[in-house]
Parts: sequence; structure tokens; C-alpha cells
Amino acid sequence: MVIKVFLASSSGSTAIKKKQQDVVGFLEALKIDYTQFDIASNEDNRMWMRENVPGEKKPTNGIPLPPQIFNEGMYCGDYDTFFEAKEDNSVYEFLGLTPPPGSKKKELVEAEQNGDAHTAELEEDDPGKKAETDAQEENAEEEEPAEEDEESRKVAEEEEQEEGEEDRVEDNHLVSEED
Repeated sequence: MVIKVFLASSSGSTAIKKKQQDVVGFLEALKIDYTQFDIASNEDNRMWMRENVPGEKKPTNGIPLPPQIFNEGMYCGDYDTFFEAKEDNSVYEFLGLTPPPGSKKKELVEAEQNGDAHTAELEEDDPGKKAETDAQEENAEEEEPAEEDEESRKVAEEEEQEEGEEDRVEDNHLVSEED
């Protein structure tokens, strides 16, 4: 399976250039094999892309803008749907690919097979919940030392108070009772 990314090498739109760079950069970061097809310099690429973007996915003017992403002949989506998949950690599903070993989605499938689906689903479906749980655990760990710090502070205050009783100030000079 080859991921096909249709791009315009000479676009006057900064937004389109940034979107294209985002898609290509993300695919490279995940080490996903893909092929770029330039629609600006190759009329066949432009025609193929326009013909293969489903009608319901075309903009109102009927001309889809790059980047457009395909898996062989299967349409995956445009930049907006790619971005949503990226945010949902479902890029492999978006591209019609099997997640590699060690990825979150792969771990979810393995957890479901091992009977740990509930835990895996909680972590996968709501990463905020996992972060919240982690934060609560950190706060609990921080509270214990805070109590110890409170006790240490009280002891230090008592010691200072005792020293203050032993010392007195005369004419803005500290004079110790020991002197």
C-alpha cells in the first residue's frame, strides 16, 4: 500500500504550503512511506486527484485543493480530516494502515485481546482522564512532603522563638544573654 499525497509545488497560498508541510512532516516523523504527486507541474496528477476525490468531499466550487491524501486508489481525506485524525491519535486508521508495534492503538488492540479492554479504553479514549489521574497521584505525593515541611517549619519557628527569648536588643544591637 502506498500513501499518495497530492501537493502543489508552486502554490501562491501560504496556508496551502503550511498544510502540505504539516502533512509531509508528520508522515516523515512517523516513518510512513508515501509518494508525493505534484499537481502544479503535472496535469495527469491534477486530473487524477480531481477525479478521485469523492463528490461529497469536494468544496462548493468543485475543485479540491491540496493536500489531498489517498491510500492507493482509496480516498483518505484532505488536510482538515488529516488534522482531526492527528489530534485523535488515529492517523493510521485515517490512512487505512495497521498501527506499528508499540503504538497506542496497537496496545489497545492487544489489551482488548488480553481482557484489559476497560483500562485500555479509558486511557485511549480520554487521555485527559489519564493525565488527570497522573496529576492526582503527583499531588498526593507532594502533599506528604508538604506536611513534613509544615512540621519542620513549626520546629524552626519554636527554635527561633527560644533564641529570641535568650537574646535581647539594646540600642539596635543584638545582645545575647550569654554575654
